[in-house]
Amino acid sequence: MIAAPIHIVGHRLMLCPSGVLLWPGERLMAVADLHLEKSSHFAARGRLLPPYDTRETLKKLSFVLRRYEPRHLVLLGDSFHDAEGHARLADDDRATLAALLAGLRVTWVLGNHDPAPPASLPGEAMEELALGPMRFRHIGGGPIARHREGEISGHYHPKASLETRAGRISRPCFLAGPQHVVLPAFGALTGGLDVRSPALAPLAHRQGRVFLLGKDRLHSAPVPFVVPESAPERERVDEGWPSFP
Repeated sequence: MIAAPIHIVGHRLMLCPSGVLLWPGERLMAVADLHLEKSSHFAARGRLLPPYDTRETLKKLSFVLRRYEPRHLVLLGDSFHDAEGHARLADDDRATLAALLAGLRVTWVLGNHDPAPPASLPGEAMEELALGPMRFRHIGGGPIARHREGEISGHYHPKASLETRAGRISRPCFLAGPQHVVLPAFGALTGGLDVRSPALAPLAHRQGRVFLLGKDRLHSAPVPFVVPESAPERERVDEGWPSFP
């Protein structure tokens, strides 16, 4: 996999096709929206889904941790699909997760799905992590106190589409601007919100870019035109999108 460098408030960050963000200068990895135990949440409500999402997500997490060997892992909220998700972990999955986190500095940024810290797992839980000029939050777009501050967040599960020779592709993506990056959802059982959604308009900076996740590399393009909710349906087109070879 080939990670792509970007610069936020003077600091070099790396965006990985796996969906994680790296801050090499801090040996830090950030990952958003694992939504562990989502299938068991729905099963308890009579909606049966394949019960493999947690195991698949932990398998992905294990791969990127081995590849990049960070010292500090920042989980950007909604790590579990609900406040009791950590209690439903199968014994094997709990042991796997504990082993993955062992020896790391772990920060659990609390999300709207998991507003309480997970019990019996290592790490420190907080609403927001401030590290140098960076603010790590679950939901981005809030006030940034100083011009030289940056923001790393999740929550929105951004996705985007590109035209290719094989037709239109739609993929999870990073949404990056001069002072912020919104990470794609990392979980194996998560949907996505199109970057043209009005909900993302505060973060869709005109100088920003989207980075679609590919198998081995990212596909980058300018942030597309964001259409207001009140716009006529005929205006809801992919205006300004380039074609990809």
